[in-house]
Amino acid sequence: MDAQITLRIDGDERSLTVDTRTTLLDAMRDRLGVNSPKKGCDHGQCGACTVLLDGRRALTCLALAVAYDGAEITTAHGLADDEILHPIQQAFIDYDGFQCGYCTPGQICSAVGMLDELRAGHPSHVTASLTSLAQLTDEEIRERMSGNLCRCGAYANIVAAIREGVVA
Repeated sequence: MDAQITLRIDGDERSLTVDTRTTLLDAMRDRLGVNSPKKGCDHGQCGACTVLLDGRRALTCLALAVAYDGAEITTAHGLADDEILHPIQQAFIDYDGFQCGYCTPGQICSAVGMLDELRAGHPSHVTASLTSLAQLTDEEIRERMSGNLCRCGAYANIVAAIREGVVA
């Protein structure tokens, strides 16, 4: 069965007809040519497909496209303001937070979403107190980013980039 949906991706409204079993990731990559989110494991375990979906980080390989008709989707590409990179994007460059780069768009979207969660007061497993805002320690960053895997092992630089991106 097919359905007509509209997605707003990086500020552009895009309409398409999809099979109701189509994932959001496949609709974006295969049907709309949006290739910032990557297909890694296709099981929600690696985080390469992470985007900001209505402002919250989400794994697009686990989301059915029809469930997000009308949604606002921001990819790593959409975080930049024309030629000016988002502070997290710039920090990833400055701190060499990538090697092969395959996981980088998901890492960047997850970092931006994670920082929004932190500012909103959402605790993580390692947050010391549930009654006060978490401090952005390396342990806190690692815990909150644990759903995003880097096969190259650039974790030390990713943590440093996130820490620096908050300051910028």
